[in-house]
Amino acid sequence: MDLIRIHDLEVFYRVGVPDEERAAAQRLLLDIELRLPFDEAAATDDLAKTINYFAVTQRLLTFGENRDWKLIEKLADDIARMILREFRPASIRVEVKKFIIPQARYVSVAIERPSI
Repeated sequence: MDLIRIHDLEVFYRVGVPDEERAAAQRLLLDIELRLPFDEAAATDDLAKTINYFAVTQRLLTFGENRDWKLIEKLADDIARMILREFRPASIRVEVKKFIIPQARYVSVAIERPSI
């Protein structure tokens, strides 16, 4: 299976267990891997035969508007379900990186989901 990878997309979402942490959007980085066959797109040079990664990034940049999450695990799952539903890859991997612990470069969760 072929792969489209969006690496370290910077988004600002409200996420955290304490209410005060969710009060303002915080910087997160997203890694998204979309698996799908490229055969038809490569043969025809037709964007309609693949996933428009620009459209995926634009959707992710606004995904957190008027929403909040307590857990980055839930956020990662919500992102995966949305992309699977709207863009139809064969499978997806989502990693959410959060910069909340000063002594650590980041904390992250990663999930993989098949198509729905």
